[in-house]
Amino acid sequence: MIPNNALAELKKIIAPGSLLTGPADLEEYATDSTKMRFMPDAVAFPSTGEEIAQIFRLANREYFPIIPRGGGSGKSGGALPVKGGLVLAMDRFNRILHIDTENLIARVEPFVITETFQNEVESLGLFYPPDPASADASTIGGNVAECAGGLRGLKYGVTGDYVLGLTVVLPTGEIIKTGVETMKGVAGYDLTSLIVGSEGTLAVITSITLKLLPRPEAKKTMIVFFRVIETAARTVSNIIRGKVIPATLEFLDRMSIECVRSHIKFPIPDETEAILLIEVDGSEMVVADDAEQVRKICMSSGATEFRLAASKDEVEEIWEARRKVSDSMLDLKPGKISEDVVVPRNRIPDLIRFLEELSKKYCLPIPAYGHAGDGNLHVNILLDNTPDEKKRGEMVVRELLQRVIDLGGTITGEHGIGITKAMYMDMEFSPPAITLMKQIKGVFDPNNVLNPGKIFL
Repeated sequence: MIPNNALAELKKIIAPGSLLTGPADLEEYATDSTKMRFMPDAVAFPSTGEEIAQIFRLANREYFPIIPRGGGSGKSGGALPVKGGLVLAMDRFNRILHIDTENLIARVEPFVITETFQNEVESLGLFYPPDPASADASTIGGNVAECAGGLRGLKYGVTGDYVLGLTVVLPTGEIIKTGVETMKGVAGYDLTSLIVGSEGTLAVITSITLKLLPRPEAKKTMIVFFRVIETAARTVSNIIRGKVIPATLEFLDRMSIECVRSHIKFPIPDETEAILLIEVDGSEMVVADDAEQVRKICMSSGATEFRLAASKDEVEEIWEARRKVSDSMLDLKPGKISEDVVVPRNRIPDLIRFLEELSKKYCLPIPAYGHAGDGNLHVNILLDNTPDEKKRGEMVVRELLQRVIDLGGTITGEHGIGITKAMYMDMEFSPPAITLMKQIKGVFDPNNVLNPGKIFL
């Protein structure tokens, strides 16, 4: 609970009308994409880093939690006020500050929408590769906090690969800059990389310096159909082994396909159990050669049909369908548990077989789709939300995550730990490693005012 005297002080720190305390006003900030609900005591809309610094100094005096929030599209509960307190809504930090076309860098504020930024740099002939499925809603700051991946991760990497530097407010109220605005720099500890992916538990980001690339000259998009799901999974490794690195290599199983069938106008062959969505980019000549090489590999690996997108509209149709998979699953069942596990590419067939076993064992549909090129699959356990099915769903999650660890993988590839996976941290990390992480958190945030209750139980 935020003391009344602290609420009065908050009103002095930020602009008039920038503090919400009414229950109806707070509802939007009590939940996110997890659909879990925790009511905050208040919501503040700061406009400057100095205002945030003052808010932190007040929080350390009065001991109330501060929870930074971007677009609310997170899937692990990282922006939820699990202990009440003040939600720090970053909506007013929404400017693209500078795009340097000579040095290929940009500075943005954290509430810039990912797709808006991508469109802006592409209009200048540049390219910002990180491409989460929620790009039309997620913010750059949220992407940085989670080190988001996305559809182009196989060739281009994740958000953290493009963050050169940050301006942040520490939980103790100091404002610091980390990193560089150059392509190289190794002075001191790499605080930038430490804050990237820390899920809003170490600092509040107020500006981000990003690396850009030249926009690829051409691209070709392909959709490949398979009658055997494991054949599709093995084909992923065959493509990489064939020395082609697609920009995107996505996998959808039969149930995932059914979820978005209405969004795909072209026919899907009967008995299709899986599809691969593949895109190659680069120069015109390289793209043509890569597309032909991909076709040969897919057909020799056992694909039943290979289709090259014939128009820009068909390309957009393919990727729009892919982006709708997650939400469309709720048309099959009213509830779901979403996991974003990662295994080595060559272990994807093992994971697919295990999912089939789990589905039969617990009598629950478990569709899978995702970034097969880098081993990151989104596994969904579909539920009717009855107590019995929820209990079985939780049992599926624990068995799934243990199997992923046994296959040499990790329990989350891009959604983060937040609150939804905190109870599984000890499956991947030893007690000394977790203790060290907690000690790092304590150095940044000695009074535990910033986003408490996240990552660690």
